[in-house]
Amino acid sequence: MDLTVIGTVGIDTVVTPGGDSREGILGGSGVYFAAAAGLYTPTGFVAAVGEDFPPEFHDQIRGLSGVDSTGLEVRKGSKTFRWGGKYLDDMDHRETLFTELNILIEDPPPVPDAYSGAAVVFLANMHPGVQHLMAGRFAKPRLTVADTMDLWIDTARPELEALLKDVDGLVLNFDEAEQFTGAKNTVTAGRRLLEYGPRFVVVKKGEHGAILVHRDGIAALPAYPSEKVVDPTGAGDSFAGGMMGAITAEIATGGEARIDPAGFETLRRAMAHGTVAASFTIEEFSLGRLGSLTREELDARYHEYMHMLRLE
Repeated sequence: MDLTVIGTVGIDTVVTPGGDSREGILGGSGVYFAAAAGLYTPTGFVAAVGEDFPPEFHDQIRGLSGVDSTGLEVRKGSKTFRWGGKYLDDMDHRETLFTELNILIEDPPPVPDAYSGAAVVFLANMHPGVQHLMAGRFAKPRLTVADTMDLWIDTARPELEALLKDVDGLVLNFDEAEQFTGAKNTVTAGRRLLEYGPRFVVVKKGEHGAILVHRDGIAALPAYPSEKVVDPTGAGDSFAGGMMGAITAEIATGGEARIDPAGFETLRRAMAHGTVAASFTIEEFSLGRLGSLTREELDARYHEYMHMLRLE
């Protein structure tokens, strides 16, 4: 398995500004990442759920294109992670209604032997101490990237700083970059984060796109101009999934990423794929759109997006 994601699987409650809401839907950082990444390359998925995890959700994960769910552990006597959030009017910010960590405070799941030789490893949002531990369970990955969130910046900063010394890249949103560094300017925040060790930082800015701050340069990509925004949950995770899936596919086919998977141009190209993957995620709740997406649809929108970026 060339790409493996370590992440969470959750049962979500989501409330949107129009008053529409969904209770008990499939979510979690690992789920959204894997759904997007699997469209590009075979993706191993490591996570744990409790015995309360609905069988139909397990079937959904098994049915995702390109995703191997051998690493999804169903743990007896445990409860699945649950999260609830309410989006504000701009849909770029949300309030957390509740968080029930449940299985996430237990020992992490094992990494299947078939995954341990992965060339690319993504540590999706979870406690940075667990991310660091899990990163050590892989032989010699060529690229290791982590995601994080405000909770860990507040409660586990020493562990997060230690993690940053051992990863190639970090993905986070603009509020979190400011929170970690104290810098309101995104580029300044990114440069400060590089001082902790990674070669690059990708700062997600929602409807304003994403910025790559790399030791070799800076790049900015706009978001895809979506007309239909139903639920932004998981957009950042699927952005990362599309980005990392594209890099892994390029390594496998002998592209430039094979020489340096963390290279500036490689990442800039991959961010375009991540942007397009995220644009589908927001069109429905949960995996309503991303889970049924085909590679042909993805490629068509990617070419449309690249044409939109072209200047002559």
